[in-house]
Amino acid sequence: MKKFILLLACALSGLSAAAQDTGMALRLDDAQRIALDSNHDLRLALTALRNAQAGVRSADVGPNPLLTLQTVNINPSQGVGSGPLRSKAVDTTVRIDQQIERGGKRALRVENAQLLEQAARNDLGDVRRQMRLAVAQAYYDLLEAQERRDIVRETASLYQKTREAAVQRRKAGDIAGADVARVEVDALRAANDVNQVEAEVRRAQQTLALALGGLTGTSDLRATDAWPVPDPDLAYEAMADAAIANRADIRAAEARVRAADAALRLALSLRTRDVTVGVQAEHWPQNGANNQGSGNSVGVSIQIPLFLQNQFTGEIRSAQAAADNAAVALEKIRAAARSELIISASDARQAAIRLRRYDTELLAASAKSADAAEYAFRNGAAGVMDVLDARRTRRATLLEAAAARADHAKALAAWEAAKSNASGDQP
Repeated sequence: MKKFILLLACALSGLSAAAQDTGMALRLDDAQRIALDSNHDLRLALTALRNAQAGVRSADVGPNPLLTLQTVNINPSQGVGSGPLRSKAVDTTVRIDQQIERGGKRALRVENAQLLEQAARNDLGDVRRQMRLAVAQAYYDLLEAQERRDIVRETASLYQKTREAAVQRRKAGDIAGADVARVEVDALRAANDVNQVEAEVRRAQQTLALALGGLTGTSDLRATDAWPVPDPDLAYEAMADAAIANRADIRAAEARVRAADAALRLALSLRTRDVTVGVQAEHWPQNGANNQGSGNSVGVSIQIPLFLQNQFTGEIRSAQAAADNAAVALEKIRAAARSELIISASDARQAAIRLRRYDTELLAASAKSADAAEYAFRNGAAGVMDVLDARRTRRATLLEAAAARADHAKALAAWEAAKSNASGDQP
């Protein structure tokens, strides 16, 4: 008995100290704003957008001209003659060649890069949408863990009171020592539950901190928002098609389909021959070592590729396959978005119905049953098993209600994310 009292006192003293919750109080809106600045996935998506923007600049340039400096006709046996360097008997040429792209290749490259930038921008919007959902899920997990902690703390305190009443009744000879031992066992289990739920709170805090971007120094987070109010009558399925059409992931996939089409047209344009135009100035003086020099002269050239071995068939087929793949990916993303919206709407509605049943019926009934059993036990009108069963039922109902609130909040967040058309326009 003394050992039990010592263990229970230590557990309850820990409850008293832990009841003074400290840490960073955080609302869901505040958490979302922190994640917008620090979330790792969002920062990676922003980097991908900047890379796509750089791709547009790279695509909107033509080929560089080529400068050729050449000296030939150097005859070691006869020498290069006397006089200054300009009079040496060598043939020196300065030449510039410029490739001229045909078939609209540059415009097609720019179009493809701009569409890929648009896709990356919408990817950023979709990452922002998923980030909001992940933060909301982690936030509500923490809020549920905090509520579970409150419930088990209160339960442990009530078991202590029940134990005290059992001890008094045993002294009065009203109940057997075995019944007191049953109460003590449940009280110790409640103390263990406190330790377990404290660990759950810590895990939820770390998960939320990671979703916020690895928040350091303030990992002792505390969720302060109230639970969302359930509304089973909300039109969850309304505007499904409009919501799907405006989703960022759908717009990103559509942009990639158009980009793949531009890439296919760019591959086809490879069969339009580019030409290379060259101009040159030649200096080949005559002197005693060279009687064939032509002095100063100029020349022009044009180079036209001959498609004798490469007809660019592989490039065109690869671009066609990429276009087909982008079209299939768009269909898949649309189907997944529609399924996600339908499932999340159903989950949100059912979670709201379930939570309302707890709020309007089950919690009140379990509280009434537990209070009646507790009162009857203290006054000797009920056995110890009656009060323990009522207390267990009350505790289970409270924990189930907390889980129902978390399920409803997360289902509502998933539904809102499924119909969200978050934009990536703002980094």
